[in-house]
Amino acid sequence: MTFHPLDPLSAAEFTKAAGVLAREHGVGTGWRFASIELVEPSRAELALYERTIAPGVADGGVVDAAVPERLARAVVLDRSANRTWVAIVSLDTDRVLEWGDVPGVQANFTVDEWEEADAALRAHPEVIAALAKRGITALEHVFIDTWTYGDAVIPDRYRGLRLGWADVWVRAGTGANPYAGPVSGLHFVIDVNTMDLLEVEDTFSVDPPAVMGEYVPHLVPERIRAASTRPPVKPLDIVQSEGPGFSIDGNLVRWQNWSFRVGFNYREGMTLHRVSYTDAGRERPIANRLSFAEMVVPYRDPSVDHFRRTAFDIGEWGLGFMTTSLELGCDCLGEIRYIDAVLHNSAGEPYTIPNAFCVHEEDNAVLWKHVDHDGGAEVRRMRRLVVSFHVTVANYEYLVYWRFYQDGNIECEVRATGIMVVTHLEVGQPHPNGTLVDERTYAPFHQHFIVARLDLDIDGTANTVFRSETQIEPIDDANPLGLALTQRNTPIETEGFDDFDWNTQRAWKVVNEQTRNGLGTPVSYKLVPGGAIPSFFHESAPALQRAQVIGHTVWVTPNDPGQRWPCGEFVNQSGTDHGLPEWIQAGRSVRDVDLVLWYTFGIHHITRPEDWPVMPADVVSFWLKPVGFFDRNPSLDVEPSPAHCGPGHADHDHADHDPADHDHPSTETEPRRTA
Repeated sequence: MTFHPLDPLSAAEFTKAAGVLAREHGVGTGWRFASIELVEPSRAELALYERTIAPGVADGGVVDAAVPERLARAVVLDRSANRTWVAIVSLDTDRVLEWGDVPGVQANFTVDEWEEADAALRAHPEVIAALAKRGITALEHVFIDTWTYGDAVIPDRYRGLRLGWADVWVRAGTGANPYAGPVSGLHFVIDVNTMDLLEVEDTFSVDPPAVMGEYVPHLVPERIRAASTRPPVKPLDIVQSEGPGFSIDGNLVRWQNWSFRVGFNYREGMTLHRVSYTDAGRERPIANRLSFAEMVVPYRDPSVDHFRRTAFDIGEWGLGFMTTSLELGCDCLGEIRYIDAVLHNSAGEPYTIPNAFCVHEEDNAVLWKHVDHDGGAEVRRMRRLVVSFHVTVANYEYLVYWRFYQDGNIECEVRATGIMVVTHLEVGQPHPNGTLVDERTYAPFHQHFIVARLDLDIDGTANTVFRSETQIEPIDDANPLGLALTQRNTPIETEGFDDFDWNTQRAWKVVNEQTRNGLGTPVSYKLVPGGAIPSFFHESAPALQRAQVIGHTVWVTPNDPGQRWPCGEFVNQSGTDHGLPEWIQAGRSVRDVDLVLWYTFGIHHITRPEDWPVMPADVVSFWLKPVGFFDRNPSLDVEPSPAHCGPGHADHDHADHDPADHDHPSTETEPRRTA
């Protein structure tokens, strides 16, 4: 296992950072660590490190490597003063390098605050009385879910406080689904610094209908289980008798000409760094850093139960804090290798998330094939390498998969599953902003916007984004049958935004005009959009003002290490977007520069009964595809599959093949775990 400057902070480093701040600035009792993360080395520092470490590695050791200083950045909250501070700590010299407050902002919420709010509220006499008024006395079945606020919906009397508002749910019994039992019209407002109840909002009540909201098998009613006609599935065993075809050294992953590093932090969750592809013996950079920078989930229902419900799952909570452990046979299948992750609680104490990332190979049908009339068939099966992590954000799960292909493609897929928020209705009550999913129960329409931050380095850092569009040529003497299509590629010269256009099949190529392929054309990778949904917001809507990134499909900016968060760093209780819309006012050039492509995609969730009581995964993805990056199909050298997919196999007498030649293992090998 080899240490690298991009490796995430270790448990010892979290402890050291917290200890330095306790010693130097009294960060302890009465404070919270909202976040501690690695300050990633600059490009120049990494380049120097890689130049100096390479000879050492070749000689069997590290000699005089220029290792960048290990730095941690912490955001801490002084609860008594409701004041947010930012610090930079040197882990090498054990001292604070920077310390300053950020007026008028609220740091991200922590898991500890969410749990403490639940405990404080369920013990409060006014909460107990409000529940009893509705006939709810079994407090062990009550579930209280605290959400953050946006500025536009904060009551004036509570401005200046660190606020939360809470939904209330009640389980039908032990282990039952709490989200099947909304206590409609009842909400609590809480000061999250003091955990004081500020207000009980008891606006209306509904007699709970009889619903079937259970999904755990033994809780699903017998009448429904008995109605099932689904036959049991047969075993599906995936075995690689010689082990996987990839290698993991610490956080470095190598597979089929691909190389990259896996990173992790509290906010983005899993990140990918230094993505490259070895082409004819030359390692060629493709991406410096790939991650999700924001996730905005606005509910499109103005009712009392839902008008405040706009979540910034990354900026307000953090995908890292919500990352869950993965399990073989459930979350991942096959010959799996895992990588653990380390994070901290709000006291700065470290903890480990076992099996946070799953790395494995998958068969993915045919890579390429042709059947020649005389020469028979040539077929290559496709394999792909998958690196994944899963997060649970309250009622929803997001399953993230980065897939690398033998032909140079990269796919990013997100699957949304979990449980929808629902509200009960009176008999005959309309529900124009949602879908009826159970007896007198509707699920509101909502959207999931994900912002991918794509720091691409296509054969280096001198890149330009070109808008690539298909044009219909007019019918004229040169095109009498109206067949002609042309492709127009327009460079984006100045930072700004762009939108998807179905009519031209608009995509975006990141081009290195200074590097040419063997055909003499510039090398590039194309962002092929998927799930590019419009915001459906009026331009003055407060939710859009907080998250203007969702108003456009693509944004292009120069790469600035200080510009990581498209809606600004502090989105909790925000009213204005201090990210991309402010940055682009500088009007910087994005021609032949180190740039970032920000891509907004997601799910326009018009809810349906089939999503209840637990939602089948809704899948959305986008691709990064080489366009002229290679001189020809880079997967020509993929070997044929053994035995029956050799050259010209169509001419083989298949009747002569012994079925025993096939390997049909029936048991899965014990997975080896990489930490």
